[in-house]
Amino acid sequence: MTALTTDFHDPEEYSARHLSVLEGLEAVRKRPGMYIGSTDSRGLTHCMWEIIDNSVDEALAGHCTRIDVVLHADGSVEVRDNGRGIPVDVEPRTGLSGVELVMTKLHAGGKFGSGSYTASGGLHGVGASVVNALSARLDVEVDRQGHTHAMSFRRGIPGVFDGPGPDADFTPRSGLEQVRRIARKVTGTRVRFWADRQIFLKEADVARESLLDRARQTAFLIPGLTISVRDERTEGEDPYEEEFRFDGGISEFCTYLAPDQAVSPILRFEGSGQFTETVPVLDEQGHMTPTDVERRLDVDVALRWGTGYDTTVRSFVNVIATPKGGTHLAGFERALVRVVNDQLRSTKLLKANDDPVTKEDVLEGLTAVITVRLPEPQFEGQTKEILGTSAASRIVSQVVGRELRAFLTSAKRAEKQQARAVLEKIVNAAKARLAARQQRETQRRKNALENSALPAKLVDCRSEGLDRSELFIVEGDSALGTAKLARDSEFQALLPIRGKILNVQKASVADMLKNAECAAILQVIGAGSGRTFDLDAARYGRVILMADADVDGAHIRCLLLTLFYRYMRPMLEAGRVFAAVPPLHRIELTNVRRKRGARARDRYIYTYSDAELHRKLLELEKQGISWKEPVQRYKGLGEMDADQLAETTMDPRHRMLRRIRVEQAEEAASVFELLMGNEVAPRRAFIAQGARELDLARIDT
Repeated sequence: MTALTTDFHDPEEYSARHLSVLEGLEAVRKRPGMYIGSTDSRGLTHCMWEIIDNSVDEALAGHCTRIDVVLHADGSVEVRDNGRGIPVDVEPRTGLSGVELVMTKLHAGGKFGSGSYTASGGLHGVGASVVNALSARLDVEVDRQGHTHAMSFRRGIPGVFDGPGPDADFTPRSGLEQVRRIARKVTGTRVRFWADRQIFLKEADVARESLLDRARQTAFLIPGLTISVRDERTEGEDPYEEEFRFDGGISEFCTYLAPDQAVSPILRFEGSGQFTETVPVLDEQGHMTPTDVERRLDVDVALRWGTGYDTTVRSFVNVIATPKGGTHLAGFERALVRVVNDQLRSTKLLKANDDPVTKEDVLEGLTAVITVRLPEPQFEGQTKEILGTSAASRIVSQVVGRELRAFLTSAKRAEKQQARAVLEKIVNAAKARLAARQQRETQRRKNALENSALPAKLVDCRSEGLDRSELFIVEGDSALGTAKLARDSEFQALLPIRGKILNVQKASVADMLKNAECAAILQVIGAGSGRTFDLDAARYGRVILMADADVDGAHIRCLLLTLFYRYMRPMLEAGRVFAAVPPLHRIELTNVRRKRGARARDRYIYTYSDAELHRKLLELEKQGISWKEPVQRYKGLGEMDADQLAETTMDPRHRMLRRIRVEQAEEAASVFELLMGNEVAPRRAFIAQGARELDLARIDT
């Protein structure tokens, strides 16, 4: 680490001699927060877990079955394990024993290559050496090769203490000592350290409850591992002891975390996947060379749905908790949502027109433990709270998707009932979410009505659901009168406009806002305009343009669509703008036999163009069916009776709507500019050319 001093006012006086270089563990003592986060109780607990995690890595590799943690009365912390023991032989390049190397050199350890640990929590090689640097005294004993080897350090410097405790006289000296003979089969490591009060705050201490919680968690994650915690800081009382061992692994962990009654049993999803990663590898010459390495990622997930509403999801990488998730959690959630939606569609619990369930619906009442194991995972930062290995998302998604689909589609009677219960719970969660949203929308619409002066000519609806409500923009006051009688006042609102509104493609924003009709439309929809338009704030689920079926009606629709395209485009992009399709003609049949229960509307046939009328009359003539002459032609919406308007144009059971879409934005923009813009010459040329190419059958008049 290089430190820069900046208290020089004359640039000429600032030279290389003013740069200081912190060697070895000196950098750790100078900036402890960079390595352990803080110097309070959290930092001290972090140091303890750096040592414990080394033992946990031995357990992960299958070499350790017991870890003992002792909180001594003098404030020291001791960690013992029965793993392989830290190597005691001499490392050739440094001439130091393995114990002294890992305790005094940053980024030294057995977790960088591929031979010692296939999955490890400590990846940066700074854990033990950082704890050593921040300890007033650290003693380490290693059982290995038939001997117990011992070594002590003060603030990272190896040496010998002439008595117990950190205040004993200290003589610096390098080297590992053999202190006694033991059986060759006995192996393990014992580390005891006293925190340096020059670094840590006086009140810094290890909280027993946090230690117990994490020890319990670690025992859940490594089945068969025993973790013992002993707290001797109990003045006048017997030491507190607790031991954890869970042979059921994360299945037991999931049961322990679950706060409610079960809807499904504990589901266990296991699998693995391969991926290629480019990493720097140390070659024989000591150079770091980028190399493609084949990696294996193991996935183990336990989950269950319960009757409650809270979600409890814990994710881990090589037993390291990732409270902020990462790629493995993203893959898990994506697989859940995809598979559940597919199964809901196939079982008809979701209809074709129903919205898919969301992540929140699927996670409601879910308790899950997600663990992945892989060599050298990539984390975002030393705190290791977020996994960044990109391949984890794909592999976890594949494993969870395959296993969950097998459960949901199982033919076994018990699993079939359990799967049905899970799917029904998720559907009910989606319904509750939609009901809550409708309630919020209702309150928002009420507030809008209370707090803003909506146009007096607006005939609003009573609907409390945004998804169902419709706003009809009606041409003319005469049509409004009929539409009032024809509408369903529960969910259909009406806004009349007078004739042709302003062409907003030509006009400025100020002119558009001054126009009474345009301003009324914006105000009633209530979601703003232009860049500030908020689709979620729109007061109606659908906007339906209802104009006469003639040239003037088509012109009015074009002007209205121009307004939506320019200032409320998200409504078009979301497919929430429609054009009503009123009929042009009504044929009244005169010789249709009256059947019992026949409806009056069965005597009428509606057609929507002259060509369709001619075809229909020919068909009726061939069938020998007569009709009343002359055939009624509607010159406008106002000529219809309320029953006729409801039946043909407004009743969702019988009407026909055209959804207005914007599939190609650039092409749409050029067409709007051509037809509605300021340039007259291109429009004249377009009309002249189109007149020769026009198919008369396409005209709806």
